[in-house]
Amino acid sequence: MPSQHASASEASSMRIYLRLLGYVKPYIGMFLLSILGFLIFASTQPMLGYILKYFVDGLSNPEASFFAGIPYLSEIPFLAQLNLLLTIPLMIVLIALWQGLGSYLGNYFLAKVSLGLVHDLRLALFDKLLVLPNRYFDSHNSGHLISRITFNVTMVTGAATDAIKVVIREGMTVIFLFVTLLLMNWKLTLVMVAILPLIGLMVTSASRKFRKQSKKIQVAMGDVTHVASETIHGYRVVRSFGGERYESERFSAASIDNTHKQLRMTKTGAIYTPMLQLVIYSAMAVLMFLVLFMRGDASAGDLVAYITLAGLLPKPIRQLSEVSSTIQKGVAGAESIFEQLDEAAEVDSGQVESERISGRLEVRNLSFSYPGSEKAVLDDISFTVEPGQMIALVGRSGSGKSTLANLIPRFYHHEHGSILLDGVDVEDYSLRNLRRHIALVTQQVTLFNDSVANNIAYGDLAGAPRSAIEAAVEAAYASEFVTRLPQGLDTQVGENGVLLSGGQRQRLAIARALLKDAPVLVLDEATSALDTESERHIQAALDRVMKGRTTLVIAHRLSTIEKADLILVMEQGRIVERGTHAELLAGNGHYARLHAMGMQESAPVQPG
Repeated sequence: MPSQHASASEASSMRIYLRLLGYVKPYIGMFLLSILGFLIFASTQPMLGYILKYFVDGLSNPEASFFAGIPYLSEIPFLAQLNLLLTIPLMIVLIALWQGLGSYLGNYFLAKVSLGLVHDLRLALFDKLLVLPNRYFDSHNSGHLISRITFNVTMVTGAATDAIKVVIREGMTVIFLFVTLLLMNWKLTLVMVAILPLIGLMVTSASRKFRKQSKKIQVAMGDVTHVASETIHGYRVVRSFGGERYESERFSAASIDNTHKQLRMTKTGAIYTPMLQLVIYSAMAVLMFLVLFMRGDASAGDLVAYITLAGLLPKPIRQLSEVSSTIQKGVAGAESIFEQLDEAAEVDSGQVESERISGRLEVRNLSFSYPGSEKAVLDDISFTVEPGQMIALVGRSGSGKSTLANLIPRFYHHEHGSILLDGVDVEDYSLRNLRRHIALVTQQVTLFNDSVANNIAYGDLAGAPRSAIEAAVEAAYASEFVTRLPQGLDTQVGENGVLLSGGQRQRLAIARALLKDAPVLVLDEATSALDTESERHIQAALDRVMKGRTTLVIAHRLSTIEKADLILVMEQGRIVERGTHAELLAGNGHYARLHAMGMQESAPVQPG
């Protein structure tokens, strides 16, 4: 049974490795050039050994012809005159030049292939991140995803290109040396070959260990990046709650774990290499004995050349054996990369492309549970919003309001019920077209490390006229602080707008939604980060922006809700009450209780 398991994992390794090599296809010309370079390099090894034969034989007679005894060549007058004294140094220089050319071609062009491969894989991974569904990000932490793009990719390309470099260069060196040794003394060479299976056995046992440990190292590396990125993003919380020591210990634990795993891998290599060397040197000792024992009528030069060439064999053989660990590391890294690349993208089977919609929103019998969870977050929700109407969702935290807001732009896929925009199910619109009709402003404002203008005119809005951006800033009541910034609209806002206050960030998000000018507006706690003064202005801006737009508001602040055409009160995923502000207050139910609580919470905000 274990052997079956081993062969299955070897087959999967082979499949992964072949798939990885598929990424080399666009660079096949450069790749073949590098192989040619390594072939040239490998061919110089036996040449250098052979020169020694002439050198040792030439010690007794330096004036002898270099080509003496070589059929046809020794008969050419010009070549016959070349003596050992002049030719040996010249040949060494020529071989060195030939080797240098091979080395340059091999290394330079393989580096081009390798870097191209890193770029392609990084791009593929990043582009995949842009189309993965929301649930993928819910179940994978950012540290591991970043680690894949940075750490795993470089390890993988090492396997695809460095390993090939060693296999070709050292493999051809071994072949050239071996053929030369066979030609020199085939009996001796065949005896020497008997030791090779033992080396092969050691190589395969070590490579399995390497792969297992390499996979663990990648996970540990992801943990290190994850803890670091969490601490960097949440540094305010860490400092205000005195979490420095806890985070330091958490990072230290992740780093120690990573160190231990790296060390274990090094230990495997450190034990394995000397053992292999012992086997090789034992083989050399046997060879020395056999050379002396079976020398026959060979000259001193022949024997020195033979031992030199045999002595050149262990290094490439050792490098070939170590290549297995590079490949195993790469296969382990490639596995996690392909896992992400094979992940299904957001379902986008919709065909409907609409230039502009009126914004009629209808939700029918909508029920929803998050993937992998049995608990229904939304249960049989139905309501209709006419174009230009404002509808408010209220309820305690966890009642399903934000989930409903996330289903309209199809951030999650719903199975039961339907959401219709202008009578067309949101599932039937193409994703890009659907999201063009919806402007979303959430409590979690995301700003990019760019200028204020570029943050407002982001994505599809890039290239919007400056006057339109200024008008959106004005309408979102953001101009009073934007004009005070050092470079106005061209000021860099820092990572996630760290240089701005919560209220300022929120106003830029509203300006972005205003510039989008979409027929459907979803405001998810959009005014929660604002102080009373800002909120009053924002409220006026929102009143302006809501005109002629279908607006879905999720809000805690009652001043936002009171003007709604329809208020839906949600409790544990169900709509328990619906009506206008006045009707619901008169009904003296859930809404009246929430209103009473809200009156105490946000008394200063109430008009008058």
